[in-house]
Amino acid sequence: MSADATAAERRRGVAGLNAVAKLVAALLIALPLVVTIDPVSAAVALVLELPLLLAAGLGWRRFWVRTTPLWLAAPAAAVTIALYGQRSGEEVFSWLFVHVSEGSLVLGLATLLRVLAIGLPAVVLFVTVDPTDLADGLAQILRLPARFVIGGLAGMRMLGLLADDWRALSLARRARGVADAGRIRRAAGMAFALFVLAIRRGSSLATAMEARAFGAPTPRTWARASRLAPADLLLMAAGLAISVTALGVALAVGAFHPIFGPA
Repeated sequence: MSADATAAERRRGVAGLNAVAKLVAALLIALPLVVTIDPVSAAVALVLELPLLLAAGLGWRRFWVRTTPLWLAAPAAAVTIALYGQRSGEEVFSWLFVHVSEGSLVLGLATLLRVLAIGLPAVVLFVTVDPTDLADGLAQILRLPARFVIGGLAGMRMLGLLADDWRALSLARRARGVADAGRIRRAAGMAFALFVLAIRRGSSLATAMEARAFGAPTPRTWARASRLAPADLLLMAAGLAISVTALGVALAVGAFHPIFGPA
């Protein structure tokens, strides 16, 4: 996908909102849902999240590419819980260490829905977040220490260099004739070399930032102002409404099952 197409996606729908609003909305959806492990609240949350996912401003191809790990991890977790989870109710199937019961099947279904209900909005909301916009919002809106925020931003910007460094190390070792055998040993050696290179680059970057007064105790100024608009508040309210409604429905039908409650 071209840079122009990616920038256009970031300006559409929810993608064009403040990065802090997306972060808060994702947390408001996720945190209340992790206190219970019932399928009702997760299913309700998934249904209510559909308008948010459709308004995220992502193309269908990019949506499926980005969320593929979730669609693979959720069924895998559900099957594992169903086969090896806590037994309750009538036993359905048993073989060696595998004991499938009605309770473990319900727990597996709840796990499947919960992974999707928590993971989908988090992935979709953060796909279009620019690291610089997020750093501006964290420092100006949430009032996090500027030194911490700028250091984190610098580290995130350096992550993109790791793939280039790995490729350069691979080519250099192959040119010296030390990359023809022993894949595991070669990968371990390259990983250690990449680790040392990252430490050296981080030290140089820290020294350069200190020399430019990035760590000064005086109040900082920012090139771009980051403020919450009414649409950002609406997004956060929607995230809170989704989780509250999901928990309310689970309580109303008697399906609420706190994770720290009695077995």
